[in-house]
Amino acid sequence: MNKRTDQGIILAAGLGTRLNWLTRTRPKALMPIAGVPVIIWVIRRMVAAGIRHIAINIHHHADLLQSTLGDGEKFGVRLYYSIEQHLLDSGGGAHQAMLCLPSVSPVLVHNADIVSSIDLHALQQKNAACVLAVVKNPPHHATGDFTLQQGLLGLNHGLRYTFSGVSYWQPELILSGRLGTRFSLLQSIHAQIHRGKCAGFFHPGSWFDIGRPADWIQASKYASTA
Repeated sequence: MNKRTDQGIILAAGLGTRLNWLTRTRPKALMPIAGVPVIIWVIRRMVAAGIRHIAINIHHHADLLQSTLGDGEKFGVRLYYSIEQHLLDSGGGAHQAMLCLPSVSPVLVHNADIVSSIDLHALQQKNAACVLAVVKNPPHHATGDFTLQQGLLGLNHGLRYTFSGVSYWQPELILSGRLGTRFSLLQSIHAQIHRGKCAGFFHPGSWFDIGRPADWIQASKYASTA
């Protein structure tokens, strides 16, 4: 069984182009969810799960994110910022961000635009190189990403689920690529799936990706009653 970690990474460097005019003057991570920036919602969830050090990769309106969040003291966490001069995608971004953390140890990775009730502790209970929370396929991604059989993710035919944007990683996988290189975490996920070392955890509860206006509205409704 994996030891619980106190380190996390929030991926917040995206441009938020699908939200159009809503993100012209602010990063997507500062979109309000029931009056609270979505990234603060994520930070609070991670802190409640025992995370005490969080590295955030930033690019679009990076200064606004830093001035809003500060050093994290008001949230009970230490925040570190990984500024990307050019976008590194999820894999390259996570690699650079991890170097900001105080130790090389397992890390919880959470997209900044995900609002959910995923059990962040449960992700850390499987002994695997990486563990992904997966969800029922949303309408905009009806074909899904992975199959899930006996706790392991697959790429074969069958019932498929969608990657939630929340995962748990052994550090050597995050650091495996070349620093400063743009690549997706999906490359590492696929490699571990082929090795039979990528575990899956199905989350049947609430999950929203706020990258689209309609989903942002639904997430706000959910958060206002959660």
